[in-house]
Amino acid sequence: MLQFILEFQLEKPQMPLEFDRLMVSFLKGASRNYSEDMFERLYDKSKSVIKTYTYSMYLPGARFMKETVELSENRFRMFFSDADMGQMVHWFNAFNLFRFKTYPMNNNSMKLVSIRTQNRKEIEDSEIVVRMQSPLIARRHNAEDNKDTYYTYDNTEFSDVLRENAQTFLDKLNINISTEGFQVIPIKGRKVVTNCFGRKVDGNIGIYKICGCPELLNVMYQAGSGVRRSEGHGKWEIIM
Repeated sequence: MLQFILEFQLEKPQMPLEFDRLMVSFLKGASRNYSEDMFERLYDKSKSVIKTYTYSMYLPGARFMKETVELSENRFRMFFSDADMGQMVHWFNAFNLFRFKTYPMNNNSMKLVSIRTQNRKEIEDSEIVVRMQSPLIARRHNAEDNKDTYYTYDNTEFSDVLRENAQTFLDKLNINISTEGFQVIPIKGRKVVTNCFGRKVDGNIGIYKICGCPELLNVMYQAGSGVRRSEGHGKWEIIM
């Protein structure tokens, strides 16, 4: 298994506060620049497309202001992984083709300057301890009133909701993997309020024990856990 480490250079050491919008826009731009077919497959607005990738960000010295995130350096990193290894190859080609292209943002610009590939060891255990690299979002959707409820680590239904989120992900992609025994148990959890395309929702960071069959854990390792994964949420790294 692999993940990409993408290094970006900034014209000014700042990012927009809603940088999730910026990075999703960048991913769309990179995929479209590489292949119209890839872009349509992932971002067709006429249907709901379940993504198999996730990412997290490293923003050096980040200070969150009213409208911007001020950084201590003119650079940042994205850590990107995808459970679909064939698609991972296409992403590598798309990123490589997009290197050194200036990508505009409000009163600033950025460019992708390097792509590194990092090998990840396949999970063989049914219990692992992880640290969240981006906020984990647990959401239950009520179809009757079209309302979403977000759950934090200290809620008794937190783990059940994340198992439901995992089952929905697998069902929509026709992946036949059991979620029996899947649990996310807080060890040192912390609630955060995170931006989701203009909405502020409850997210979770910190350290957690995740239990489940290794096949499922490996999919989650690459695709992320919870919801809004393709917008920079639910990515984790193994610490034990």
